[in-house]
Amino acid sequence: MKIAVVGGGCVGLTTALIIQEKLRNAHLDLIAENFEQTTSHVAAGIFRVGAAYSSPSESITRKWITDAYSFYEAIVKSREASEAGVSRISGYIFSNSHDNVKNEWMEGLVPIYRRVNESEMIMFGDNWKYGCFISTLLTQPNQYLKWAKNKLIQSGAILITKPIISLKELAKDYDLIMNCTGLGAKILCQDRKMIPIKGQVIKVRAPWLRTFSYGEINTYVIPGSDGLTTLGGLRDFESSDLTVCPYQAAAIRDRCERLVPSLKKAELVAHKTGLRPHREGGVRVEVEKINDGSYCSAVVHNYGHGGYGICTAPGTSKYAVELAEDALRTSSKL
Repeated sequence: MKIAVVGGGCVGLTTALIIQEKLRNAHLDLIAENFEQTTSHVAAGIFRVGAAYSSPSESITRKWITDAYSFYEAIVKSREASEAGVSRISGYIFSNSHDNVKNEWMEGLVPIYRRVNESEMIMFGDNWKYGCFISTLLTQPNQYLKWAKNKLIQSGAILITKPIISLKELAKDYDLIMNCTGLGAKILCQDRKMIPIKGQVIKVRAPWLRTFSYGEINTYVIPGSDGLTTLGGLRDFESSDLTVCPYQAAAIRDRCERLVPSLKKAELVAHKTGLRPHREGGVRVEVEKINDGSYCSAVVHNYGHGGYGICTAPGTSKYAVELAEDALRTSSKL
């Protein structure tokens, strides 16, 4: 049995890892136009799912998030945690809206999710009405993607760098295709629900920081395990412009320094941008049959994660592989 995973970001690599675990006898090819410069490489990687994250139903959404957290938690407890770049992290979220600090997906899932006390509120100034303290997980994207690729190669997967014009071109060679192309699905699947949301962050050296801090949704300071801290951010809806905006950069730095004043001493390392693959109506994880006129194959779509690709990739990928197993059984290929 031959399987192709299309997409070189966190969703694609994680899907491939789960396939190797579940379908050990399959020949697996991982195909992407680029494995080194994906949106995943720009993300801070903190496990924090926004209240607006959605799937076809609340029960499926909760399953995706729970399975994703369990996946990363298992890595943290393993000997590979350091190499994979997954670690524990704690921090604060502040807001002037109660809705922004209350989160039904995170409460009850992470070890600690509590309201801040008065002294903690004072520590971050008197500009906020509400706050919470969270203990969660951090996945360092560069390390995780490198670790995942190495595991896949060591287990026999083949990495192929080439553009895919149509999924139908793969039907002749593969029994199953896992479509994890993110924003690329807008053209590849003619999916009009796919919308780019430009993000912009600043990488600085601030080794004294150990906890993350959020001030509303677009101001965040997230220390990474690689020694760099991510300052964000920007959510520019329907923008595909990847150039760094100096005005946004100045605004991001100003907001973050007001939230964490010690950042004024932080050394600038880089400005980075990326396009979040947002999908109106929620993440698409479903099966489709395709054929090129002569050959038929099953496609399992797994894309449209928006800003939660790193965070929820293991959950949607596990669900996608379960759908794939069902599709293969139906076609008697499993």
